[in-house]
This record gives sequence, structure tokens and C-alpha cells, in this order.
Amino acid sequence: MMRILHVLDHSLPLHSGYTFRTRAILHAQQAMGLEVRGVTGQRQLDSAAWSTSAATLADPEVAEGLTFHRTPGVPKGLPGLREWGEITALARRIEALAEEWRPDVLHAHSPALCGMAALRAGKRLGIPVVYEIRAFWEDASVGNGTGREGSARYRLTRQLENRVVAGVDAVITICQGLQDDLVARGFDRSRMAIMPNGVDLALFGSPLARDAELAEGLGLGKGPVIGFLGSFYPYEGLDDLIAAMPAIVEQLPDARLLLVGGGPAGDALRRQAAQSPASRAICFVGRVPHHEVDRYYALADVVCYPRKAMRLTDLVTPLKPLEAMAQGKLVAASSVGGHRELIEHGRTGTLFAPDDPTALANAMIDLLGQREGWDERRATARAFVESAHDWASNVRRYLPVYQTLLGQSVEYAGIAA
Repeated sequence: MMRILHVLDHSLPLHSGYTFRTRAILHAQQAMGLEVRGVTGQRQLDSAAWSTSAATLADPEVAEGLTFHRTPGVPKGLPGLREWGEITALARRIEALAEEWRPDVLHAHSPALCGMAALRAGKRLGIPVVYEIRAFWEDASVGNGTGREGSARYRLTRQLENRVVAGVDAVITICQGLQDDLVARGFDRSRMAIMPNGVDLALFGSPLARDAELAEGLGLGKGPVIGFLGSFYPYEGLDDLIAAMPAIVEQLPDARLLLVGGGPAGDALRRQAAQSPASRAICFVGRVPHHEVDRYYALADVVCYPRKAMRLTDLVTPLKPLEAMAQGKLVAASSVGGHRELIEHGRTGTLFAPDDPTALANAMIDLLGQREGWDERRATARAFVESAHDWASNVRRYLPVYQTLLGQSVEYAGIAA
């Protein structure tokens, strides 16, 4: 049985988009007959401060049927030295675990700190290394408001990423945009594969009926309801969505906006909403437990993703629109590159110009006013997720990568790569 050790920034029981993608991958690989474990760096313990679901740092720790090993200690020291210390500690932990568990492949997931640690350990151990890029973290820091494009930190992070990509045996990206950017840097496309974001339909593919009591308690009325469920980062463009609400309500007086989640932009968004002429139509719920998210999806007629135009959103495909499609929701989104990879305008969703509240409002008014086409579009979008973005089938794409590195041709659970 092939053994894959996934090298991670953080994992379950912490909750984030990063950990949910990891969970889906590992569960799907287990179902396919692979033996998988994860190992996390020192940021797992650091991350406990921002997660209400964090547990003590056990090693190993079993969460939702998955085994994770931990790297002791916390990041410390001056910038640069701190990150190098994280790489060193994680590389040592990988080597020690490999002596015990004997993985066939080290599968590192971004950020580049994980990739560099796996690369160092893999070279010492003679184990092939796969590096999977979910986003360029220097661009993510710009989008999160914690970094500046072109800064010394930005350039150093990019250089480290390039060094990892050049050194590993194979590279996987979550979308075409990231792969194209690497090719533009001079890397060989033949060493790359794409593993797109997906949805675990076994967990997320059975939409709930609308809870009328919950809707009444939130003041949503009969709607229509525009929803957003996710993290409140500046790049998500929720300020544009709030700015569009007066025009939407002018044409559709019963329309409501439901915002579920939280994050760095949360306080500013609440102030903006309070000052809006459409304030009565805007409802903030805050963060909800992950197992209750589908209750709030069920309240929305349209789920809207008004991301700002920037490198991060142009290069990276998000997970949330796929979740909304799986839940049988209409999807509307800004026409940034990451959304265009997932959404076909007029067929699986509606696209509108980014950074433009007027364009957003007009798109929503048109969509909400054409109910006769809703059922067909929802069914088309759901079928798209089932055919192209179900983890149970998508995870098979890893096998040719692994087997090429190992010189194998093996069937797992009746599936030939």
C-alpha cells in the first residue's frame, strides 16, 4: 500500500478553508486505498489562538479519523531567522517520522515553508517530494492587508517559492492561473499538474430545506435573500456588496443581505452597513459552527462573491462558489480570473465587473427578477460540481503524479491511474 505523508501549515481540529481542503483530500485518498498521514509545522500551535475549535497539541492527534503529527515549539526570533527556524524544525520532524512510518512520497502543501522543509527532508531521505500550491502566500498577505506588494518580505517569499518549485520532483497547483504564472517565471509545465478545488458531496451535497423560524428570527422576511458565507477579508469586496444594497432595495424592496462569518474587515463592514440607507435590509450573523453552515445556505436565494481585482483573486480559484453550487444555490460573482475558471456566465452563474457596486447591483436586480430560469441554472451548476469538482473522483488525479515519481503502475480500490 502506498504511503503519503502530507506536510502542512496547520490542520484539523483547527477550522479554516485550508484544513477543510486537506480533510477532503486525505479522506478521499483513504477511500481510494492509500495510507495517509499529516505532519504540521510550528504554526499549528500558534494558530490555536485564532480558532475556537483548537485542541491541545497532541502528537499524534486523530481528528475526524485522520492522523496528524506535530512539530514541537512555536515560531520565534527575528523575521527571516524565525522562518528558517520553522523550516529546520519541521524538516527534522519529517525525518524522524519517516524513520518510523516510512512514507513513499512527501506531499507538501503551501506555504513555501512547508515545501522547503519537505525538500530538505526528502533529499536527505531519498524520498520524492510533491509540492502543492494553493495560493502564492505573498499575494495572500497583500489581500489580507498584512503585506505590501513589492516589499522586501514579498520578494523574499516569492524567491523562496521559486526555490522550492525548482527543487521538488513535481508541482501541483489548484488552478490554471497559478500554473500559468509559474510558467511565465520560466518553469517547465511538464513537471506540473492541476488539482482543482472540490466539494465533498458526501458531507456537503444534501441541501437542507429553508428554516422559516430561523429566517424570521433574522428578519429576512420572504426575500429574496442575497447571501455571503465566509471570511471577511478586504479582498472579498463585501464593501461593494453593501454599497450596492440601496440600489437593489430600491428595485426590490423585500430584498435582504445575509452576511455569515467574520474576519479583519468585519468592524468596518458593520459600520458601513449601519450608515447605509438600506441598513434595515442588511443582517450580520457572525461566525457559525461548520456543521451549521448548511442551515444558513438554505436561507439564501443567491450567494454573492464580489471579490476585488488583484493578483490573488485573478490567480486563485476559491472554494466557496463550488460549495454554494453543491447546495443548489444561484451564484453571482465578480469577473476576476479565479471566478472565471469556475463560473460560466449565464449558465452556471452570473458574472459582473469587479470593484463596481453599480454593476453588482444591476446584475443582482436582473438575476433576482428572472425567477423562471432559476431551477435550470441551479441544476446545471450542481451537475458541473458533480462532474468536475467532486473530491471522490478528483483525487484520482494525484495517482499518476505519485506513480510517475515511484515508477509504479498500481491499482487502488479498482482504480487504475
